[in-house]
Formats: sequence, structure tokens, C-alpha cells
Amino acid sequence: MTVVAPVAPSVGEILDKALDRERLSDEDAIVLLHCRDLVAVGRVANEIRNRLTDRTRVTFIVDRNLNYTNVCVTDCDFCAFYRRPGDQRESYLLPKPVIYKKIEETLAIGGTGVLMQGGHHPDLGIDYYEDLFRSIKARYQIHLHALSPPEVQHIARRSKLTIPETLARLRDAGLDSLPGGGAEVLVDRVRAIIAPKKTKSDEWLDVMRQAHRLGMSTTATMMYGHVETLEERVEHMRRIRELQDETRGFRAFISWTFQRDGNRLADVVADGSLPTSFDYLLTQAVSRIYLDNVPHIQSSWVTQGLKIGQVALGFGADDMGSVMIEENVVSAAGTTYRTTTDELVHLIRSIGKIPVQRDTLYREVKVFA
Repeated sequence: MTVVAPVAPSVGEILDKALDRERLSDEDAIVLLHCRDLVAVGRVANEIRNRLTDRTRVTFIVDRNLNYTNVCVTDCDFCAFYRRPGDQRESYLLPKPVIYKKIEETLAIGGTGVLMQGGHHPDLGIDYYEDLFRSIKARYQIHLHALSPPEVQHIARRSKLTIPETLARLRDAGLDSLPGGGAEVLVDRVRAIIAPKKTKSDEWLDVMRQAHRLGMSTTATMMYGHVETLEERVEHMRRIRELQDETRGFRAFISWTFQRDGNRLADVVADGSLPTSFDYLLTQAVSRIYLDNVPHIQSSWVTQGLKIGQVALGFGADDMGSVMIEENVVSAAGTTYRTTTDELVHLIRSIGKIPVQRDTLYREVKVFA
């Protein structure tokens, strides 16, 4: 008897399935990532974006990346920002007055939050963060979107606490929400190559799970375009989707491409294999279709540039991310795009959308009618 192998669905069949509100399988997403029909995939991603959010609006936030220290013991191959403990010339830990000044500058231009992330400093336990967060909250009305899951895990280990204990104490001290940093690609084969000392996939997901159980909102990210396969990109998205089914705690997904300057991973990734703008837009569009339970998709103009960031608004993204009056990590790897509120408003208006400044939790701050 002849056994006939099942025929993989076509791109058109998969896109029709998505438009009919059927959930994509991993195999469906892999087919889309391998296809070259960017316009068709983008059109469906945009339709799904319009179903999930207001089709007439594009949001953005005014905040600041406040990298409080670059001292780190984790030695990730893709990172050009960190410095090892003992590096007297270039390592730093920002004193409180400097942090206060940066927050005041943010508030002065209409900012509503700070994204605080740093290295895994060997000397900083939970007492440091509790004191810092309480002192900030005593002085300023500002949202603290701070500490990626690897930082939380580092603090817990350094302080001999469980993850739930650590998160509860940080929340009580003023931590409002968690960023999705440190996810990279949530496949341990990939992580063993690019960040062998860092939080494992299950550990990253469990920090987020525990944060969600405490009622804390978080974001999810993916940094790709290095040693992962397309199948592993989908595995990453599946892990996010599964946890979101369980907790409903992720409010947005942000993906960006590996930046190669000044880091050791550049020696492993061949020049010709780096993602193009086409690859970026396709991956974002597929993420919008696949992650049917995540409310928002954010364009990554910080790594792609403002023009592609604007184009991404037609490929599933409903948010332009942050004006980001300060950024140190991506820029350390050689990418230094900058913008202003006026420029983002112009870019959004020029595609016929209404610009809306939001806060970290996607609440409306100002409409630029």
C-alpha cells in the first residue's frame, strides 16, 4: 500500500485560516516565515491588528531607558554594553542624584515612565533595589517599568529568596511592571551558544508567570537573527503564547534583530546571514498573526530606523514604542537611531493615523488630533 505524505498547507490557505479566526499551528507559522509573499502576510497581519486595536490610531510612549549599571557577571556574547566587575575605567553604578536628575528630565518633557535595566551586578541585593525604588516613588509620580527576568533571578539568588518573594518585595517597594528583556530566543540550544550563564528558557517564563500571578503586567520580547533557526523563532513565540493562555499577563510583544558591532557573537554570525528589512517585517507580521492572544505589537524603530519602523505599522504593529530620550544598550552595538515626539507624530500622521501618546500600560495620555 502506498502511503501518501500529507501536503503542507499553502500560504493562501494559512492566511485564510487566520482571517477566519483559527489559531495558527507552529507548522503554519514556519511556512509563513519561509515564504516570500511579504505583502500578503502583511495584509493579513494588518487586518488582525485592526481587529485587536483601534485601526485609526497608532500609539507611542515618552519615557527613558535608564541603565543604572553596566557591571555584569553574565558575559553574554551578543552584548556590547556590559563591563566586568573590577573594570575601573568604564564600569559604573549610577548614584541616586544622577538617577533623580534623569527622571526629572523625563518628566519635564511629558514623560510618564522609566525603563530601568542594568547588568547583573554581583554586589547588589534586594535591599539596594527596595531602597532605590522607594526613594524614587517618594519623590516622583512616575511608572517604574524595571528589571528583566534575568535581573529578578539574579537578585533572588543574591538575596537567597524565592522568585515570588523577590517580586512581592520589589512590587511593594514601587516596581510597577516588568520589561521582557533577557528573553533573546527562548530555546535552550540557542541560549547555550549566545548566553550560557544566563537565565534558561523555563526560568525566564517562570519569572513572568510569578509576576502575572501577583497582578503585574509585563511585556515579551524576541532578539533574533543570530544562531537560531526559523523553527526556533516559532518555538519562542509558542512559549509566549502558551504562557499568555495561562496568565493573560503580557500586554505587548516586541521583536528586534541582533546588532553586531562590538560583541563576540558577531564572529559567529556571517555577514550574509543577518536579517534584512524584509526579514524583519515578515517576522513581525507572522508574530502578529500567530500571537492571537497578545494585545499589542510594537515596531522596533530603534534597531530598524524610523522609515522601516513606520513601514512596520502596515505589517501588524499598532505601536511605535518609545521616543526613548536615552538608550545605551543597543547603541553600544552600533545602532544609534534617535527621534522626538514631534517626529513620531509626523510619521504617524503621514500614514493617515491619529498619533496617541500612551503610558506604559497603554492608557491614553494625549491625542494629537
